[in-house]
Amino acid sequence: MNKRILIITLIIYIISSVFSYSAFSFFAGSSMLKNIITSSDSQGNDSGTNEDTTLLTALLDIDPSAAKNEACPLNGKMFTKQEKDAWEKKRPLAIMIENSVDSRPQSGLADADIVFEAIAEGGVTRFMGLFYCGVQKYDTIIAPIRSARTYFVEYASGFNYPLYVHVGGANIPGPANALGQIGEYGWSLENDLNQFSIGYPTFVRNNDRLDKEVATEHTMQSTTEALWDVGKQRDWTNIAPERNLGRKKIGGNDWKETYVGWSFQDQVGTIGTTTNIKYEFWDGFSDFGVEWQYDKESNSYKRFMAGEPHIDLNHDKQIQAANVIVLLTTEKGPIDELKHMLYTTIGKGNALIFRNGDVIKATWSKPTRESELEFFDRKGDAVEFARGLTWISVVSTATEVNY
Repeated sequence: MNKRILIITLIIYIISSVFSYSAFSFFAGSSMLKNIITSSDSQGNDSGTNEDTTLLTALLDIDPSAAKNEACPLNGKMFTKQEKDAWEKKRPLAIMIENSVDSRPQSGLADADIVFEAIAEGGVTRFMGLFYCGVQKYDTIIAPIRSARTYFVEYASGFNYPLYVHVGGANIPGPANALGQIGEYGWSLENDLNQFSIGYPTFVRNNDRLDKEVATEHTMQSTTEALWDVGKQRDWTNIAPERNLGRKKIGGNDWKETYVGWSFQDQVGTIGTTTNIKYEFWDGFSDFGVEWQYDKESNSYKRFMAGEPHIDLNHDKQIQAANVIVLLTTEKGPIDELKHMLYTTIGKGNALIFRNGDVIKATWSKPTRESELEFFDRKGDAVEFARGLTWISVVSTATEVNY
């Protein structure tokens, strides 16, 4: 009898173990961190011919034959009416993403509309991705999210109050006090999504994102929809806050109504012969050295970092940009014991713009913190960009750019 009970107990245990494992695998695989889907065009290219496995959760069921005739206000890329209807209810997300060696590969950069890149401290670069049009089809994982820096705050200011996403920030009194500046600008009441005041489950520490063990500071992650949900709860939708810009009062309406944006080409035109671009942010810091290789077939630039393809973990594919901008400006620092940097963001300066396999020797202009960042060619005309991801590397005027 005891033997029979033992056998029955063993059978029940095995069945329950199998069920528990299956249920765990299903729910883990369905969570925002693990949901795997098959999609076409996940890298943002317009070919739509390749099926790609991604880590992204589908949001919109888009007819493959649907016309892409709605231009993204940030980078000019064309999307479906269904995607436009989704982004019309929101403001862009400006998200701080780290680039220490241990944090790589990042999640989400390939689906940004615009990326800013500059040194955070000690020669280590950091990114600020602007996410809007390219993340409407999928709930996009963004990681690892890190802290605010003053020059990124100033660049974000030119996009008419995007929701600014960060994990704390530089806060030593002085010109690099990003957290203090966010308070001074009134962002905490209008658009600031600081993990310190939000927490779980919008932000999570995902220790299993990479196939390696990393320090806790490299593990913070969220998703675009989770962040927009917080914005919605705070009534931070598509409506920009009212404020004074010089003598003019703006805001209180859709953020795009007072956002001019860049001009974009309707046709590619002549393809140039500038096919390789190389630069380092600081000499000798090769782990952060960048190379872009022009791919004529896709009319885009494939990004390399530290001599290796720069991969987005969400797609397991190399990041490609339609436009690469090297913005030359005054660099100052380190200015304090935490090695914080300063970059001149307001005023005018020179830039190199790589587009369609060619290079444009241009100038940049940003008269005030809240002014849009503009680019002009040698004739003084606004540069027309290719449609797609635009990547801006902010470097010292002394930086050597080889192309």
